[in-house]
Amino acid sequence: MSEKTVFDVAIVGAGTMGMAAGAFLAQQGKKTLVIDAFDPPHANGSHHGDTRLIRHAYGEGRHYVRLVLRAQQLWEDLEKQTGYKVFDKTGVIGLGPEDSPFLLESIAAANSYGLPLEILSSGAIQDRWPGFTVPEHFIGCFEAQAGVLYSENAICAYKKLALENGIHYVPNTPVQHIDIQNGNRVKISTAQGVFYAEKVIVTAGAWAKKLLPDLQLPIQPTRKAVGWFEAPEIYNADQFPGFFVEGPEMMFYGFPSIDGAGVKVGRSDGGQPIDPDEQTQNFGQYEFDEGDLRRFLDLYMPEASGELKQGKTCLYTVSDDHNFIIDRHPDNERVIFACGFTGHGFKFGSVMGEVLSRLAIDGHTEFDIAPFSLNRFKL
Repeated sequence: MSEKTVFDVAIVGAGTMGMAAGAFLAQQGKKTLVIDAFDPPHANGSHHGDTRLIRHAYGEGRHYVRLVLRAQQLWEDLEKQTGYKVFDKTGVIGLGPEDSPFLLESIAAANSYGLPLEILSSGAIQDRWPGFTVPEHFIGCFEAQAGVLYSENAICAYKKLALENGIHYVPNTPVQHIDIQNGNRVKISTAQGVFYAEKVIVTAGAWAKKLLPDLQLPIQPTRKAVGWFEAPEIYNADQFPGFFVEGPEMMFYGFPSIDGAGVKVGRSDGGQPIDPDEQTQNFGQYEFDEGDLRRFLDLYMPEASGELKQGKTCLYTVSDDHNFIIDRHPDNERVIFACGFTGHGFKFGSVMGEVLSRLAIDGHTEFDIAPFSLNRFKL
């Protein structure tokens, strides 16, 4: 064991949450190892595909609101610090039936935290954004302060900060084993060598279950498809918002056309369970890769159902209850893990970096993360 291989904190998985945590730790003067099986940003995880939505009146639950408001502030700070384009305030509208539990929770979250949220009828939605075709019984919840995050830019920005502040970065190096019973330090074994750390943060996304097998993490890596479609100018980002739509037994999300890229659409439910080591960029392998997306467009945004400009697949890692998992290893509190984010996690990447770094340095965080404990699945 040499001084070069011993760290205050090691981060296993340098994607959305891990790279942010690395930057926060390095800025606090901690000797930090950041290690990844690839070299983020890359197309093997959950952060590629250019863009993600950020919204504040949170339909997934009011306990997320404080976190997402802090995340918004940190994303804007990151943009100023690094010069990378991270956020565009396009606004985000959610569409669904008047009795949609998701939209009702969004409204309740807005009321609880005093957030600006405009409730619109189907007619008002179509008047403001003619690109939508909205059923009469639908309403819209519009957040003018919400918008689009540039996901790969955000990873690059945190990577820049982390490297400038002296992290030891080890890309393209899969971790083979994390030995949590190694005395006062945690041992991390790779084909390139062995590293030791006082604390370890595991933010390995779809690989978390393989790296921490004893925990039997209730997460499922899932293959998802997303496509960009040729669309007229009414869908351009200067006049059309980000959106999500809750329809009968399905939920879709999407983005206006940014710099001529086309309208981007994905389905947030469904998907195919997959081994992350077998994930490939094989959009179009199944008819429903494009078929589901085009059926959505034909129904709700028919003028955007133009030529498919490009299609990609990505890797969701969904927990059994679709909420995040953030906790310490029950057998060694030096090991902190965070997973089960995808589906709605990227927007929290900035604040999760802050939260995880505080857990490693101080042992606690100002945010209530009790709802994300692994123990909830045992109750």
